[in-house]
Amino acid sequence: MEEINRLSFYNEIKKNKRQSFLLISIILIFFLALSYSIAFIIGGDYFFFILIIGIIISLVYIVAGYYKSADIAIASVNAKKADTVKYRQYHNIVEGLCLASGLPKPKLYVMEDSSINAFASGRDPANAVICVTTGSLEKLNKAELEGVLAHELSHIANYDIRFMTLTAVLVGLIAIISEIFLRSLFITSIGGNRDSKNGHWIFLAIGIALAILAPIIVMLVQLAISRKREYGADSSAVKFMRTPTGLIGALKKIKSNSEMKVSGAVAPLFLSKPNRKREWFSTHPPLEDRIKRLERM
Repeated sequence: MEEINRLSFYNEIKKNKRQSFLLISIILIFFLALSYSIAFIIGGDYFFFILIIGIIISLVYIVAGYYKSADIAIASVNAKKADTVKYRQYHNIVEGLCLASGLPKPKLYVMEDSSINAFASGRDPANAVICVTTGSLEKLNKAELEGVLAHELSHIANYDIRFMTLTAVLVGLIAIISEIFLRSLFITSIGGNRDSKNGHWIFLAIGIALAILAPIIVMLVQLAISRKREYGADSSAVKFMRTPTGLIGALKKIKSNSEMKVSGAVAPLFLSKPNRKREWFSTHPPLEDRIKRLERM
């Protein structure tokens, strides 16, 4: 019989955090490289103005979404507050997990959907919400539901919403700066009075290439970060429960479950991504990989 190489959830949590920070460092490197190239081509003063405008636009959009993320997510799926009598087990499980993890109890919601799924949102543990589908409450046994809720609490404990908001700010800035720079090429003649021997045209070519490729590459990196955070939440759920059995059972049921139809804006929040695509273009790892990984813990 083949011996299974067991994984430590502590090591997996640390590894996923390291990988997440490595990936966000890649985004920062692209941001600095793009900024330097454009500043060299069009001049520091003009670029500084573009950067300020980009930062203002990004921050207004992101901060508003950040502080209202939970309300927006709940409203978008038309979820209702979970009644403490009707959904007693739901409340009891979350209260038990919160005692074990030291987290404040989040607000609990239920959305009408026969599929098995759930999501967490909120800028910090004190302002967090968890929402589960009616299908989760009806089709999962207690251990499986506990696994799902432990996963969602892990997102809250790991400040994943805050981390992904930071990533979104950087990705948004790169997209805005790239767009403004490329559009400016069609309006003004950049560097027409510069000596081509000073490397201006080389930087121009680099700047154009970065402006085109950077938004695509950093978007893929952003998706990779999101997938790492999902793996991290799986590992933290095992840490809370001290067993992967419940979450494995829930993921297996989700795998054979019909897909959900929800807004693309909130789909990345769910335990399992609705409307699944190829992994590179998905915010979630394949369910098969998550199950195999949990089975080794």
